[in-house]
Amino acid sequence: MNFLAHLHIANHCESDLQGNLLGDFVKGDPSKQYEERLVKGIKLHRFVDSYTDTHAIMKETKSLFPKEVRRFSPIAMDMFWDHCLASNWERYHDESLRSFCHLAEEQARQQSEFPLPTRYLNLMSVMWDQRWLESYQHLGNIEYALIRISSRSPRMNELQGCFEHIENNYHQLMELFELLYPDVLAAAKAQSF
Repeated sequence: MNFLAHLHIANHCESDLQGNLLGDFVKGDPSKQYEERLVKGIKLHRFVDSYTDTHAIMKETKSLFPKEVRRFSPIAMDMFWDHCLASNWERYHDESLRSFCHLAEEQARQQSEFPLPTRYLNLMSVMWDQRWLESYQHLGNIEYALIRISSRSPRMNELQGCFEHIENNYHQLMELFELLYPDVLAAAKAQSF
């Protein structure tokens, strides 16, 4: 799951939105670095990533990608899952996507008692200013994001090759999301972070 799904899951679980966004930017034990609200959000984010990565549906999903790009497929699928959520938002939330994103931005920009990672602050600034989460409704923006991510490092170059296989298996992947996401929501809600 990527940023939109992590925010939606946090909202579903009444967890701190900023903490859930920080999950990819904090290493080690977060309780030594941040206040409790952020720590709980970081832990929920980590749980969701682990649960999703080991879910049986992910094995089926990976099989849809050829060997040369398969190791990058989890990154591509995180982005695609956000597209699935954004393009079917009304199934998962009563509030409009635009309104939810506005509220999420306000909560995610809260001040912290502890300094937040510069990389996180820079990325979040661009994400909110360019309205990434809302743009995920359109599949072409997922392709654009994968190309952008793949250009950051030569070792990530193959990531952009994943989009062709997402596009070719679009309906099957959308159906897999509809099976996977309710499981993720239920498992996350059962946690006591």
